[in-house]
Amino acid sequence: MSDRKRTTALALASALAGSAVLFTAPAAHAAVVDVAYDCKTPIGDKSAVSPIEIKAVKEGDGYKLTMSFQKGVSSSPIELGKGAMKPSAVVLVDGAEKASVPVSGPSNPEAVPPDTPIKITDLSGTYTPKKSGKVTFTAGVLTIVAMGTTTTCTPGNSPKPSLELDVTAPGGGGTTQSGADTTGDTLPQTGPADSALALGALGGTVLLSGAVGVLWLTRRGRRARS
Repeated sequence: MSDRKRTTALALASALAGSAVLFTAPAAHAAVVDVAYDCKTPIGDKSAVSPIEIKAVKEGDGYKLTMSFQKGVSSSPIELGKGAMKPSAVVLVDGAEKASVPVSGPSNPEAVPPDTPIKITDLSGTYTPKKSGKVTFTAGVLTIVAMGTTTTCTPGNSPKPSLELDVTAPGGGGTTQSGADTTGDTLPQTGPADSALALGALGGTVLLSGAVGVLWLTRRGRRARS
């Protein structure tokens, strides 16, 4: 092969590989969104705004979601010792399907001084889509359990989605134009006419096979007699 042909072949292979990556990589649009939390605490109502980022990484049949808080959203009148606070939250899914994904994280790695905004550790959970298509992920209710008390923080500003992603359900699940759910493991539903056609086609195949078998046996019999 000449150097020119070899160069052309390599360029074509690289272009095809790049196209494969382009088609297989999921399209994602992420943004850091300010979420204004209204918190119900043991010492009264509190409010705070925290920029939140949500990321998704494909893992097996699902996606690992990570919810990151860039600012604290609540405080305690007393010091919280190391490991005294356990956070959890809900990520709201919308678009191709609606769902709520629970996410949780480790307790506070260090003591939190009194009257200091509590830094929430990264929260993670797994989202397994039931339908393929474009979905969005938005911060939902945050729950903080600390020293026998529970603080519930609800987004009060109807925050925008932090992440938009094209997802693929296990088995290629999706939505038909009529809205009926379909998956790769589900056979299409057919009516009486379709069933009759299917049986007719099957019967035709059997008859054809039988005719071929009779013809083969007839020819074989003639050869034996000769």
